[in-house]
Formats: sequence, C-alpha cells, structure tokens
Amino acid sequence: MDFQIYGVSNLFLFSVILLFSIAGATFQENPNGTNAASKLAGPQINSNSILVALLDSHYTELSELVEKALLLQTLEEAVSKHNITIFAPKNEALERDLDPEFKRFLLEPGNLKSLQNLLLFHMIPTRIVSKHWPARVHSTLCAGDENIVHIAEKNGEKTVSSAKIIKQDDIVKPDGIIHGIERVLIPKSVQQDFNTRRSLRSISAVLPEGAPEVDPRTHRLKKPAPVPAGAPPVLPVYDAMAPGPSLAPAPAPGPGGPHHHFDGESQVKDFIQTLLHYGGYNELADILVNLTSLATEMGKLVSEGYVLTVLAPNDEAMAKLTTDQLSEPGAPEQIMYYHLIPEYQTEESMYNSVRRFGKVKYDTLRLPHKVVAEEADGSVKFGQGEGSAYLFDPDIYTDGRISVQGIDGVLFPVEEIKAAPVAAPVAKVVAKPRRGKLMEIVCGTMGSFAFASCH
Repeated sequence: MDFQIYGVSNLFLFSVILLFSIAGATFQENPNGTNAASKLAGPQINSNSILVALLDSHYTELSELVEKALLLQTLEEAVSKHNITIFAPKNEALERDLDPEFKRFLLEPGNLKSLQNLLLFHMIPTRIVSKHWPARVHSTLCAGDENIVHIAEKNGEKTVSSAKIIKQDDIVKPDGIIHGIERVLIPKSVQQDFNTRRSLRSISAVLPEGAPEVDPRTHRLKKPAPVPAGAPPVLPVYDAMAPGPSLAPAPAPGPGGPHHHFDGESQVKDFIQTLLHYGGYNELADILVNLTSLATEMGKLVSEGYVLTVLAPNDEAMAKLTTDQLSEPGAPEQIMYYHLIPEYQTEESMYNSVRRFGKVKYDTLRLPHKVVAEEADGSVKFGQGEGSAYLFDPDIYTDGRISVQGIDGVLFPVEEIKAAPVAAPVAKVVAKPRRGKLMEIVCGTMGSFAFASCH
C-alpha cells in the first residue's frame, strides 16, 4: 500500500516537473509571453491606444471616414509596430469646406482605394511632437510613390504640406499623437483619379440634340428640323433599335461634329471597363463584347440621345444559368435585353420610387415585357418570387447617360418563370453549370447549331 502511494506520488511529481520544463522552454522561445494563439488573434489594442482616442474624439468626421474605409485593422497593425502621428482635419474641413463632388467621389463604393489612400496620407509611422518639429520630408502610410508630406515651421507657425497646424499635441497617447489641421491633405494619385472621373462627366454633360423626328408608323422623316438640344429623342427607343426597311434614323454626328453629339461608343466602352475594374462582373462584360453585338447597339443608341439603365447580374448569378436557358438562338441577347431599361435611373431614384409607389414597372428593351421593382429590406428588389434579385452593388457607373446597377440574380419575364417547372426534368439531365464557363457553354451551343445546319 505504501509502495503504491509512494510510486503514484513520484509519478505525479515527475509530471509536474515535466510541465514546468515545457512551459519554461516556451517562455524562452517567446520572451514577450506571446504564443501561437495570440499571434493568430492579431495585434491587441488597449483602451489607451491612439486609435480608441481618435474614434472617441471630437474629430467625428475623420473617425467616421476611417470606419467607412475599413482601415481599423490596417491601423491596428501599424500601431502594434510603431508609434504613429495623425494629422486630423477639423470637422468643418471635411463637412463644409470639401468639394461636394469630390466627397461624393470618395464615398462611392468603387473608389474605396482612393478614400483609403486619402486617409492614410494624413498618418506618419513615427511620433512627432510639437516641441521637436522636424523641418523635413516624411513618408506616410499611404501606398504609392508620391506618399510624402513636407513638415515645416516658419515664424513660429507649424505646417504639414502647407496645411496649418491649429491644435498642437491635441491628443497624446503612448502609441501615437494627434495634431489638428485646418484643411484636408489630398495626395496626387487621388486627385488624378478624381480629375479623370470629373473630365469624363464633363464630356457626358454635353446634351445631344437627339434623333430626328420620325413617324413611328412609316419610319420616314416628318420634317428636317432637329429636336432642340437637350430634348429627348422623338423616335421611340424600340424603333431606333429596329427601324423599318424604308428609312432608318439618320446617324448622329461624332463628338467632333458641328452639333456636339455624345460619343456613345466610347462611353459604352468606358462603362464595360469600369465593370471589369470593379470586379465580379466579368461574365456580363464577356456577353456584351464577345458573344453579342449589344455593346455596339448600346453605343449607337446613346449616340443618338437615348439613355439606358443596365441591371447587371454579377458573376455568381450568371454562373447559375443552365445550358437550356442559353441553347436557343439569340438567347443571350434576349436575356440581356430584359436587363436594359430605356430610362436613366440611379439607386436613389429607384429606391425613392418604390418607397413612394410600392411597386414600379419599368419598360425593358425586350418588348413587351416589363420588370417589376419594389422596396424590400431597405433596398430595391426586382422580379417576383424565386426569380427575384436585389440591388446588390448600387451606382457602379453613372454618367448621366448610362447607369449600371449591380444585382445578385438573373431576371426573367414572369411568363418564363411560370413555365420553368415544366422544363425542370430536362434541365436535370444537362451537366451542371460551372462558374466562369458561361462563354464556353454558349460557344459550344452555337457550334452545335452550326454543325447541325451543315448536315
């Protein structure tokens, strides 16, 4: 009995010694007390951090933009490595003094990188206090080649890139410091992005004269006098798409012509490039450019003074299309026509309409079908039942002529949705659609039709 108890005690003592040895070795490998779990958890920010102070400070406009720009994790990593200095513009500089058009540009979803660069341009990865104000150039946390600010002091007045310091050492914390400045600092890369977009909008602001007045029954010109500049085209968009054999509408002059018509072809190309750069809409861009002539048709319509709203299904939605839905000749065109609205609508205008009227029916370029919109969960929902889609990425592209609104589903007319269960057993036999292979499916279908026609 005594031997067993003695043996158990020795075993227990040996286990305790072994555990302490392992713990000591771990502590030697990680003298700061960090382990794998803490590394996976990322940098820990305490309540006395400069980031917490910024979010709770009177710089409310700046703190809101930092949260909207999704920069908190980036700044936490920066603070965990070194002190930072933040030059915080006063609220009036961001709220009233900033150009409203420039502020709208920063808050658009597709310009998130520009907003991040603008905010990081106000932050330096080192600690600069007012009593040690170095008159030299400092690199900021902003990405890119031109990411430096000039710090100077003249006649007792401290500046950073010509912006006056109005509150020195306003907030001081162990891991950083905040100085208040009178205006917003704008890096050259962000200014160039904005100038490019603004010049594009200024071009699109030139109002075309519109298409000539044509009798929709005979498609003949009623009188040679053009429609006054800025007025909508007289010819319905459907007739402009498919004019009769007698006489088609006269083509509008190019951008260098005497009437300064809008260059719709270039604008369509620009919105397709915007889709590609935005990400998640490659399948739609492929259909518009490579599989159909829709891009050319849209460019001609816009050149003649018409406006369009594109309900753009994202790649995930397009990947759910089956071979049956694309096998009929002209099916890709018909699907896309149902997503083109011959009106200029933005996310705000559509949401206001559905909030006011409940349900709104928009004409589409697929006659005579309309697409129904209604308010749902604080957004706009198109279609009905299982065939519905939500406004997912608002205002991807808006220039006054073409509006692109990203949706999370492919829309079909109600008649086709009701008929879908009849064809369901056939669809199950077909191979499952694969994401990113929409072009391959359509090209294969077109190839099979060509082979059948030859035999």
